This record gives sequence, structure tokens and C-alpha cells, in this order.
Amino acid sequence: MKTNRLIVLMMLAGLAVASEPAKQAVPAHRGKQIFDQWCGICHAASPRMPGTASLAAKYGGSLPAALEERTDMPPAFIEHFVRKGVLIMPAFRKTEITDADLELLVDYLKAKDQ
Repeated sequence: MKTNRLIVLMMLAGLAVASEPAKQAVPAHRGKQIFDQWCGICHAASPRMPGTASLAAKYGGSLPAALEERTDMPPAFIEHFVRKGVLIMPAFRKTEITDADLELLVDYLKAKDQ
């Protein structure tokens, strides 16, 4: 009986170890996909996008209006506006953009800083 339990525990441990790399193997472009799905509709580089046009007017050329071109947004800044929204930008719930997806989105937007 103890041998069977030991075998089952070893199999479960093996499965846990084998599945761990799959969790970490997130495509590098996943952050871009999240941006395109949730943010790009308003914040893509095209000046016709409402969020980009609004930021262009707000910054008057002192900062890039397209979020993908910005290098001045700390992770907490991005997370705050995604979760809280601002003016006409809605807040995004965790059922829309999960915490894991938000982290990938932040990583994507921050990758240009390095």
C-alpha cells in the first residue's frame, strides 16, 4: 500500500515538473497580442485613433502619443490606468485582462525601454 502511494506521489511530482516549462513558455508576442486586442483600438500609432489623438492634443508633441512609442511609463503607471481607467478610457476588470495578461502587456510596453 505504501509503495502504491509512493508511486502515485512520484508520478504526480513528475507531472508537476513536466508541466512547469509549459507554463513559462509564453510566446514573446503575447504582450503585443494583448495590446492589439485591448489597447490598440484606441492607442495605436495612427492619429485617427481616439486615445492617440487625445494624447497628441494633451502632450502637444512633448511626448509620443502612441503608447507603443513611449518609454516613460513605469509598470505601476500602466497597471493603474488599465485597472482604473481615465476620462473616457474604461477600467479593465480582471475578467477582461487577467493579472497575468496585464504583466505581459507591461512587459511588452516596457521592452522598448531597454
